Amino acid sequence: MTATDDAGKRTYDLPVPDLSEAALAQATAEIAEHAAEYDRTGEVPVKGLEAAWRAGLVTATVGTRYGGPGVGTIDAVRIVQAIGEGDPSVALIVTNTLMAHAAQAELGGWYAEHYDHLLRRSVREPAFVNAIRAEPELGAPARGGIPKTTITRTENGWRIDGHKAYATGGTALTYHSVWVTADEPDTPSHRPRVGHVTVPGDAEGITWVETWDHLGLRASNTHDVVYDGVEVPYEAFREIPRQPDGSYRDPAATAGPGSFAHPALYIGVARAARSAFAEFARTRVPSALGKPIAETERIQAVAGEIDLQIATAETLAHGTLRRLEAGDDSVLPQLSVIKVAIARAVVSATQTAVAALGNPGLTRNNRLERHLRDALCIRVHPPQEDFALVQAGRRVLGA
Repeated sequence: MTATDDAGKRTYDLPVPDLSEAALAQATAEIAEHAAEYDRTGEVPVKGLEAAWRAGLVTATVGTRYGGPGVGTIDAVRIVQAIGEGDPSVALIVTNTLMAHAAQAELGGWYAEHYDHLLRRSVREPAFVNAIRAEPELGAPARGGIPKTTITRTENGWRIDGHKAYATGGTALTYHSVWVTADEPDTPSHRPRVGHVTVPGDAEGITWVETWDHLGLRASNTHDVVYDGVEVPYEAFREIPRQPDGSYRDPAATAGPGSFAHPALYIGVARAARSAFAEFARTRVPSALGKPIAETERIQAVAGEIDLQIATAETLAHGTLRRLEAGDDSVLPQLSVIKVAIARAVVSATQTAVAALGNPGLTRNNRLERHLRDALCIRVHPPQEDFALVQAGRRVLGA
């Protein structure tokens, strides 16, 4: 359903999600119901995505001026954590969409017709968007460099040509926000403009290359995608401003409050691992012991260690965001290393659970095996550990 605000802008009647702990737990359970199935097949996790959409979670960060709930960063992190506990592949696709809506609410920049179409789709069915940035040769752009994927002026707008890698969401995406270089040799500065161009997911000239055969998040459909003469309107391009020295600073190279959504989904994975460990411990009764292993001090200590690591990760994530919400900007320089600490705690929690169970923990019919594979994927999100630690070290040493 659409309406018009006082300024004549179209707005949309988007649901206000129930973010109570009980409602989020219900969403987690519904999404988790199909997670193992999609992990095995690697197909787009349609049932989990639909469950998240029905709960109103996919459009939770749409700005109020567009008719959305406009939830803030802390609640967005709670949403992502709950979905990640159910299925991190679903959570990653939803997270990227939530971040796109939040950025539009704060900064704007989307071509109005494209964003209107995205919201119109979102009212009646799940609609997802992702920033398509990495390339096979360049790798992750947070390490520097500019994209080889280009846009070239045409009579009616732009033509896009290029090959992108690790494009999470695959064919489930309604829109791609593609990182490109403008092929404009006659610009006064003689420097190519760099930015993002929004592309409808069903545009002619898009070809998906099914390259994703990963250890974890197997249903995220993070495939390669090729753009061959894809045409979009001129207004679909949004330039990234240059730095004073003329260089481009990649937005993903520096952690911001919104970037805590990605670690949050893996905190959800660690919580799922804790649940799986507890369930196994309560039901495992070795004949030599004659009682559940949950009643032994060793397993109780392991459970305590898992809980400690999860408490550490949750406190770091939510506590940092609350400090920022309260106006404490002193923590801003440490956001990247805080994300590293969260990643270490998540991996430690899941590895501790698996190690304590031995062979059963590494068996495919045990959920812990999947949770460990998924948790390890937290390390690939920018800024990555070595980069974050070097930057922090230079700051501390005044280099």
